[in-house]
Amino acid sequence: MGNLFGRIELRAMMGTYISDHGMLKPGAVHLANGGYLVLNARDVLMARGAWEGLKRSIRNQEARLEDPIEQTGLLIPQGLRPEPVPLDMKVIVTGDESTYRLITSNDNEDFWDLFKVKAEFDYRVNLNEENMMAYCAFICRTCEEESLLAFETGGAAKVLEFGARQVSDQTKLSTRFGQIKDLLIEADYWARKDSAETVQDQHVQQAINQKIYRLNLMEERLKEMISDGSLLLDVTGEEVGQINGLAVYDLGDFSFGRPTRITAQTFAGREGFINIEREALMSGRTHDKGVLILSGYLGAKFGKDRPLTLSASICFEQSYDGVDGDSASSTEIYAISSSLSGLPLRQDIAVTGSVNQKGEIQPIGGVNQKVEGMFDVCRAAGELTGTQGVVIPHQNVKNLMLREDVVEAIRDGKCNVYAVKTIDEGLEILTGTPAGEVDSNGEYPEGTVNHLIAKRLGELNDSMRGYFQGLFANGG
Repeated sequence: MGNLFGRIELRAMMGTYISDHGMLKPGAVHLANGGYLVLNARDVLMARGAWEGLKRSIRNQEARLEDPIEQTGLLIPQGLRPEPVPLDMKVIVTGDESTYRLITSNDNEDFWDLFKVKAEFDYRVNLNEENMMAYCAFICRTCEEESLLAFETGGAAKVLEFGARQVSDQTKLSTRFGQIKDLLIEADYWARKDSAETVQDQHVQQAINQKIYRLNLMEERLKEMISDGSLLLDVTGEEVGQINGLAVYDLGDFSFGRPTRITAQTFAGREGFINIEREALMSGRTHDKGVLILSGYLGAKFGKDRPLTLSASICFEQSYDGVDGDSASSTEIYAISSSLSGLPLRQDIAVTGSVNQKGEIQPIGGVNQKVEGMFDVCRAAGELTGTQGVVIPHQNVKNLMLREDVVEAIRDGKCNVYAVKTIDEGLEILTGTPAGEVDSNGEYPEGTVNHLIAKRLGELNDSMRGYFQGLFANGG
């Protein structure tokens, strides 16, 4: 409070407090009078009485010095009472979106009346020549301020690559310069340890690798569990109704991806889609929505002239922390399609991507971590075969900012990334069988994936119809 609104300093003498005009100290409000006052919303809210005092000063256009003893609520003799100072200033309050929503939901009447202009700032900028030069200027200034070694062209390029990877976009750069500065300082350390005269690209990469090494204990533990068979996962061969989905673990300061086995079973019945995670209260609302979309997609494609009589159970195997997000909805459709058609799915390919009711694949987040997670698991299981890979939405191609070892493996044909637009494209990659287009009679070509699915759904429908006819004939 005193730093913001000023204070009346006191001196103890003869068992009491005294003060005079020389002990009146201005605050930030007085110093900013006639100009601008920039405050952090979180700091103001955490200081007792600061938020109400700030609103009162803005509304009355005056600043009063605060007596520290009065703020405690104690009764004291009357002391100095300076006249309020007229205020003429602009107040700018900064903060994140969550703080803004907190204020607007709890103090919306005063807040909207006093703070009329809201401005949002992105943490990304376009990757163009102007911003690249600004990035290089920031690197040079940081080197001068922190007494760092100069960065070679390759080192600076690696820093820009890191900035693009932070926002997972080939056309953007991160403006979170605190993280960039930390990288520059650590890269300088490794360059000096290497007795180099300048910071080169390998020093920047070593700084990145060392940071990952300090944070990836959980990732290493999960890899060990997959390697020793504690977590069941196949990265070779083919299986019916089984597929590898991709999930991202976000630990706050570090995130990584890993494959997860997803299985589907289909059988006669009228229960529809059974989401085992939801039944066990381990599924989030977004994941539940993704599962409900599956019934819309299959109903629109195969149930236009007849009801779908089907029961299907979907499960994320060995998942104990709950599941949320819709990025596995396409993966679940592939597993159900395999179970219905009887065609096995490739286990050396992991899948990510959400889907809509028309069967169109939609973009997802964390694509880099997901691709790298599958790559690491395949490499840990043995030598890369050249057939392994990941199926991603085609919209996420621009978000690919993969590690150098992954890029090199893809370039050498040891790993693959498939970009798809529809469910049918993904089915053809995973099964090696044409998906099939519906003809004018509403039929799919024989031997295609969709023909086999439609045939099986017809069999299930006939089975249930015969079951109930027999039940009614026997008086059931």
